[in-house]
Amino acid sequence: MTRDGTLGVAVIGTGSMGSDHVRRIDQVISGARVSAVVDIDGDRAKSVAALVDGCAAYTDPAAAMACADVDAVLVASPGPAHEAALLEAFAHDLPVLCEKPLTPDAASALRVVRAEERLGHRRVQVGFMRRYDAEFAQLKALLDAGGLGRPLMLHCTHRNASTPPGFTSQMMINDSVVHEIDVTRWLLEQEITAVTVLRPAPSGAAPEALSDPQLVLLETSGGAIVDVEIFVNCGFGYQVRCEAVGEHGTARAGDAHGLYVNAAGRWGGEIAQDYVVRFRDAYDRQVQAWVDATRRGETTGPSAWDGYAAAAVCEAGVRAQASGERTTVALAERPALYAPGPARA
Repeated sequence: MTRDGTLGVAVIGTGSMGSDHVRRIDQVISGARVSAVVDIDGDRAKSVAALVDGCAAYTDPAAAMACADVDAVLVASPGPAHEAALLEAFAHDLPVLCEKPLTPDAASALRVVRAEERLGHRRVQVGFMRRYDAEFAQLKALLDAGGLGRPLMLHCTHRNASTPPGFTSQMMINDSVVHEIDVTRWLLEQEITAVTVLRPAPSGAAPEALSDPQLVLLETSGGAIVDVEIFVNCGFGYQVRCEAVGEHGTARAGDAHGLYVNAAGRWGGEIAQDYVVRFRDAYDRQVQAWVDATRRGETTGPSAWDGYAAAAVCEAGVRAQASGERTTVALAERPALYAPGPARA
């Protein structure tokens, strides 16, 4: 650790997500500092580094990880660059918080799992931040305590106000529904075994060639059924909800009840316009939890196996999307390294 036990973090990728994490580590959380930033755009890396005292700028992740001032790595670069960064971190035995996806496909994600398995201990936490949202955490605690009895179904909603140019139907699974895939596995502690995708007539607001909205059905190893409404051009804001239906009751997370106003003959509240606003606190808690665990010598949270499993389900989902047929999920055998509970380095 650097500077009286403070964790020195190298942030790889200084786009919108990486820059936000730099701000978060520098200004919001405790126990860590940004000691390096990395971007293939050297000027951008320098401009971000200039905002933080003592922060160095690099264009090569390996050079940053070799720096004595770097104790841990936060990967926020584009997905195709993740595998190389993760393997380099393993070579230095550095703990990593890796934004989703772990890698863009199941084969490369499994290579990361195998590499970490050879390392002999967990080093990766994957950035599925919904696990750190207060409402979703309460729902998880309720299910774990048996408060609803055996869970039978989940009803999920995932809506975006609009999509950027170039957003595809496949990205609806890989970039959006991937979060519901992880939430399902986490809440139910079951693997997803099959995916079906239903596509109604597209909304008039959907860009040409984008099939929006869609209904994704997930089947689990414990016999639960999960439905996900994914609607990425709903027009009015960003909404994420999950209702658990158990044998003895139901509970829903994601209503985000904030300030309610009664004025001018109307009542209501505000709908967040993007995920950065809706899950700001969850991102803060996620990074703080990663820093705290790393300083204890532990790796907690979503694992490389969780990242691999999500990638495998996404691949089945994309195939189901194209075929219109129920598609089974093929998973490798889960290594003992990824048994539940914290892992010490």
